[in-house]
Parts: sequence; C-alpha cells; structure tokens
Amino acid sequence: MLRAVVSFRTDDVVGPVRRRLFGSFVEHLGRCVYGGIHEPGHPSADEEGFRRDVLALTREMGVSVVRYPGGNFVSGYRWEDGVGPRGQRPVRRDLAWRSIESNEVGLDEFVRWARKAEVEVMYAVNLGTRGVAEALDVHEYANHGSGTTLSDLRVANGSAEPHGISLWCLGNEMDGPWQLGHKTAEEYGRLAAETARALRQAEPGVELVACGSSSSAMPTFGEWERVVLEAAYEEVDHISCHAYYEVLDGDVDSFLASAEDMDRFIGSVAATADAVGAKVKSPKRIGISFDEWNVWSIKDFEASRTSEWRSAPKLIEDTYDVADAVVVGNLLISLLRHADRVAVACQAQLVNVIAPIRCEPDSAAWRQTTFHPFALTSRLARGEVLRTVVDGPTQDTGRFGEVPVVDAVVTREGEEVVVFLVNRHRHESVEVGFEGGERGVVEAWVLGDEDSGAINTALQPERVKPRGLGVERDGTAVRVVLPPVSWGVVRMGGDVRGEM
Repeated sequence: MLRAVVSFRTDDVVGPVRRRLFGSFVEHLGRCVYGGIHEPGHPSADEEGFRRDVLALTREMGVSVVRYPGGNFVSGYRWEDGVGPRGQRPVRRDLAWRSIESNEVGLDEFVRWARKAEVEVMYAVNLGTRGVAEALDVHEYANHGSGTTLSDLRVANGSAEPHGISLWCLGNEMDGPWQLGHKTAEEYGRLAAETARALRQAEPGVELVACGSSSSAMPTFGEWERVVLEAAYEEVDHISCHAYYEVLDGDVDSFLASAEDMDRFIGSVAATADAVGAKVKSPKRIGISFDEWNVWSIKDFEASRTSEWRSAPKLIEDTYDVADAVVVGNLLISLLRHADRVAVACQAQLVNVIAPIRCEPDSAAWRQTTFHPFALTSRLARGEVLRTVVDGPTQDTGRFGEVPVVDAVVTREGEEVVVFLVNRHRHESVEVGFEGGERGVVEAWVLGDEDSGAINTALQPERVKPRGLGVERDGTAVRVVLPPVSWGVVRMGGDVRGEM
C-alpha cells in the first residue's frame, strides 16, 4: 500500500477561512433560473414561485455568496427589463446562450430569493453593450435609500428597503472574443477604472472586482492582468479568475490533478498584481475573486449547440460522477491553500447548469456527487488555514508532469483541526498519517466508490454520498486509508477522549 504523511503546525497560519470562498453562481442560462431556482408550477414552489427543495439544498450546501445575473448573459442584459410588473416586462433575445429571456425573474426577485437562501448577492454589471451610466443606474436602484427616481421606482416595485449589495463585478470575461462588447485590455482597463470611480462616488464602501482572464490558456493571459491593473489598480479591490476542468484526450490522471493548474493560475495572477502594485508604488494588495470554477465537459457542450431559439432550454446539464466530485474537493483544497490571497470564489453554477443540485419538473431536487465535498468543506472549514506539508508518493501526468498522489490542507479553529485530503491515484489506496499533535477524532468522512464513474440520479439520488472513514490510532499517531480516486475529511478535537 502507498503511504503518505500530512504535517502541520498550529502556529504556521496561511490566512483566514473566508466564508466567501464558498460561493456559487446563478446565471440566466439554460434551466438555472427558470426550472431551477424558480418554477411556479412545482409542488414545492412557494408563494413567489421559488422551489423550496432547491432553497433547502442551497442552505444545506453552505453557500455563502451567489454571483448574478451572469456570466456571458450579463454583457447583453438590460437590468431594467427585469423590474416592475411582470406582465409588462419585455421578452428579449439572449445572444450569449441563444435563448429567449422572459425577464420574469429580475433583480428584486433574485434579492428576495437570496434572503430566503441566506446568501449574499454578488452583482455583475453590463460593461459589454453598456457602460458607466447604466452601472450607476442599477446601483441607484439597488442601493440608494429613496428620494431619487430609480430608488423610488424600487420602492414602488415593492422593495422599500435598499438591497444593500456590497460586492460588484465590473463586467464579465471582457478578454473573450465570444463576449458581447469584447474589448482590448487597454479599452477594458479604462472603462473598469471609470466605472469603479463612479460607483465609489455613489457609495465609497462598495467592493469591486475587475475582469481578469477567462482562462489561463488565453493568449493574452498575464498581459491582460498587467494592463488592466495598471489602469485600475487603485480603483478596484479584486481581479477575477475563471477556470473549468475536464478530461482531455482520455488523460484522466491529469484531470484528477486539475488543482495543480488552479494553484499555478492563482500564483501567476497574484505575482502579476504584486508587480503592478510595486510599479504604481501602492501599499494596497489586490485580492483574487475566483468567481467561476468547476468541472465542465466543454467539448460535449460545443457538440450540442443548436440554432433554435428557445426559452430556458436544457443547456450544459452535466451529470457528475465520483471522479468529478474528487476533483471538485481538490479544487476546494486549492482555494483554501491560497486563503491569504483568494477573497471570493464561486462554483459555477448552482442548479441544473454544470451544477451540484439537479431538479426536474416531476421530481424532487437531488444532490449530484459534487454537492458533497462542497457541503462538508463549507461546514467544517473554520478559523484559519494552516500551512500544510504532504510527504508521500508522486505520479506522472501528461499535463503537469510529476504531481503528488495525495493533496491536503488543514484548517484550525481553537483546539480543533480539520484535514481535507484527496487520493488522486486511480488504482492504489493510500495510508495517510497526520503529524501535528495528539488529538481525538470527532468525525471522518470519505467520498469514493469502487466505480469512479458512479453517479446520482432522480431515481437513485443517494447512490453516491459520504460514508464514515475508518480511523486507526497507534499511540499518538492517527492514520486513515483513502481508497483510489477519493476525497476525505478528518475532524480532530483537542481531547483524545472525544474520539468517535
């Protein structure tokens, strides 16, 4: 059997466990909004048409913040289409996803949904087909108290109190040629700075996210961040990263090591931001908003594109297996590992569209395999992230060269530590020991299966779920055995008598 040791010291802190790391994303795309969070005819729908079963799973998952309304959708979106009496709202074409948008759900409805879901709203403004004036307009509508045309319109529409949105995205993926209003780095940097200055004049305390690269594979990656930040460094708080992972050319080993790419992506963006900070002689430190990340079979989506215009079509409804869940758990480990720099992270998306939650009109919502590592990490990661060292075997991958078989990160709150870890090996189990002081094990879980292609469905919603992970103790040493292609978590308290 392969063997590894995870070591940590409780006084070697990377940074805080930020609750905004456990964000999600709701875009007007496919059945994420219509037929996802909102389905008035469903038996579980509340008085506003929101599915209670989806709301319950969102809370169970531990989502902290939700980015809205896009995504590519936002670059052609007119926010005012989605407010006011529903019967008077215009029906529009959404060019991003070639869909018909009814505007039945808009800003006011989404804020009410977010309050029911107990999540913070992260709002993206359209800097593709629109600009500074429209960003100021939606901010006035959302956040100004009353006494102005747009704030009074919000009050008349049924929201007497301001929505109080504090986190704003300045557009979406403006580096991408597919984006409506695609811009060069120079063009976008200037627009982002102008929009940021205007929003801060309206509300000095808002937090602002500039668009970084839509992928580290973009030909402009690195240079895009440099140019944008040189224009907007003092005006923004964070710069975004987006990344999606899939099996390419049958290379499963590289797919299971996708977190290696996320680590490099974060490191490169942080280094570029710091270099710009030094150049402009600023004491400020730019954070990273990793506000789109997930596993997504993009090649399958490209093959399924259609020219037909439809309302809420089934788009990008990937079904996730055990291997996908292990990669998602490893990506969460990567985000925690960079807690000193990553301020926000949003798994894309929440329901139906490449999502941990799936639902159909004739069934209850169910948890995909990827739901579980997210929910457990959100519940158990608390306090501070500790610098974590893994001493163990490595394996070769096509994309990343030699990588560790076991990856891990440790968090601590008071006397309690939690170890999150994965076994990336497809065939071998790994015995993992922990070195960091004597502690009793409070709980331990593993997500894995003899069939790494196992999935959950509406008929078998609990085929794949976490199960208790056996723990062995030899004196003060604690050991677990991770099966091939598995994700695990071990929560340890300060008193060995509290052992499970």
